[in-house]
Amino acid sequence: MNKTDLIDALSVETMFSKKDIARVLDALTRIVERSLKKGDKVALAGFGTFSTSLRPARKGINPATKQQINIPAIYVPKFRAGKSLRQVVRSL
Repeated sequence: MNKTDLIDALSVETMFSKKDIARVLDALTRIVERSLKKGDKVALAGFGTFSTSLRPARKGINPATKQQINIPAIYVPKFRAGKSLRQVVRSL
């Protein structure tokens, strides 16, 4: 399911216009991004938690030259599914 499919499904489920749903989804995305950028977690009860994690610096190999390179530490987004979501997926 892509963003357009999600907007369509939400519009049918809630009977709100697709335009309103798109605005809400865009706002939600911006809010989650801002919160994660500040280092906060975003928890949606029953669905899951968005957070960030520090991936430590490490050594790697450039596949083109086979030379060893240093890969710097970087923050990456993380998602941990909530209990309800895990149960729904397990029952497939």
